[in-house]
Amino acid sequence: MGGAVVDTGDSGVKAPDGGWGWAVLFGCFVITGFSYAFPKAVSVFFKELIREFGVGYSDTAWISSILLAMLYGTGPICSILVNRFGCRPVMMVGGLFASLGMIVASFATNIIHIYLGIGVITGLGLALNFQPSLIMLNRYFSEKRPLANGLAAAGSPVALCCLSPLGQVLQYKYGWRGGFLILGGILLNCCACGALMRPLKAPKKTSGVDEKEKETKPKPKLLDFTVFKDRGFLIYTVAAAIMVLGLFVPPVFVVSYAKELGNEDTKSALLLTILGFIDIFARPTCGIIAGLKWVRPRCVYLFSFAMIFNGITDIIGSMAKDYPSLVVFCIFFGISYGMVGALQFEVLMAIVGTEKFSSAIGLVLLVEAIAVLVGPPGAGRLLDATKNYMFVFLLAGCEVVLAALVLAICNMLFIKRNPQQPDPPAKMEMAITETEMEELNKAPKDDQDNGGGENGKKQAIEQEGPTKSDDKKIEEPESIGLNSIEVENASKNVTEPNGVVVEPESSL
Repeated sequence: MGGAVVDTGDSGVKAPDGGWGWAVLFGCFVITGFSYAFPKAVSVFFKELIREFGVGYSDTAWISSILLAMLYGTGPICSILVNRFGCRPVMMVGGLFASLGMIVASFATNIIHIYLGIGVITGLGLALNFQPSLIMLNRYFSEKRPLANGLAAAGSPVALCCLSPLGQVLQYKYGWRGGFLILGGILLNCCACGALMRPLKAPKKTSGVDEKEKETKPKPKLLDFTVFKDRGFLIYTVAAAIMVLGLFVPPVFVVSYAKELGNEDTKSALLLTILGFIDIFARPTCGIIAGLKWVRPRCVYLFSFAMIFNGITDIIGSMAKDYPSLVVFCIFFGISYGMVGALQFEVLMAIVGTEKFSSAIGLVLLVEAIAVLVGPPGAGRLLDATKNYMFVFLLAGCEVVLAALVLAICNMLFIKRNPQQPDPPAKMEMAITETEMEELNKAPKDDQDNGGGENGKKQAIEQEGPTKSDDKKIEEPESIGLNSIEVENASKNVTEPNGVVVEPESSL
């Protein structure tokens, strides 16, 4: 593990915006793909599991639900582990857990074993990879961070397009047990991605400065709850929780919606392929737009626009009555869904900054975990009650639009920033190291010690003048009167050792 360097994230090192950062970006791309696509890819094996264990579809659906709950709900635990041990060790251990869960599930004799293997162990392993990879991406990129987030987020649709067909092939050739074993081996690549997360090291400092830093530097917190004092973070957390209630509903129900309209299974499943294909290009493109100079300071409002776009797409899509209408819906949903995916963590990074991001993302994911468990099941209950997909899509659209309005309006009303001052994260990322600050401060400090040149000499002489006159006053007799000889001596010019003539009257 390269000496197991603990990357606390507050070393003051400027983000390189390239170099090894591109390797970190590749690792984050792969991890994001596994984290978001794996719960959907596992659903390919559900029919075989229903036949094997004699359970219902709702029982197998809990596999993906538990996996997603672990991915989101263990956010604070991941934050504590990252702040304690660093990103690289946590990710490599997480890769082992992700693989172990699939291997354990391949030997299952009932559905409970599948819950524990895939849902709990693999879910925990993916969580230990997903969050640290985003933290490292935030540390390696500053100016190019929106583009980096967009490219990393594109891993989700790319992996979905690859893992779902692969799962079908593995099930056909090796059965669900053999498929789980092979997928477990593939998840070992998370360890390789974790090895790419090399910590940023601060430049070497003098021993005196190093000892002084050790004395003054406070012990880092394992989970920083002070982020809740930030109004921007509170607004973002509330908006994100509302958004997640409806964001994932359309991809879950669009295939069933197409079947309800009388389309074939393969034709209906093609809608998700169209959505994923559009999503692949939407995320990097949105990252490029978010990185523009005049857009980046207003990234929160671009995120609000993306959510409004997504919500309105859901509302209009609820009126679809034929297959071509659903194809158009999937195209626009793919664009808006990709925009939201590319911006959600970029906005959080901009709000809390690099130093507090590891704690902030864990707390946000915990809140989102509750919404993830409520949103799709709640939409399913609504469908059971109304027997109409229109109300499901309408509800999802209204929830996402409400989240956008909360974020935009509250940001305008409660967040007041001076446009001339950079945001806190910008200060953190563009700050120079303490060693460089000391070098810059040396010259002025030396000037002050040397008296600041000629001006310093004048100030020293002016200070000596009254001192000498004061000495004379101390040597005066108690009587107030002065004779003419003393007055004459006091009025004479005093010559200092350096040759400068000082008049006592002027110095006084």
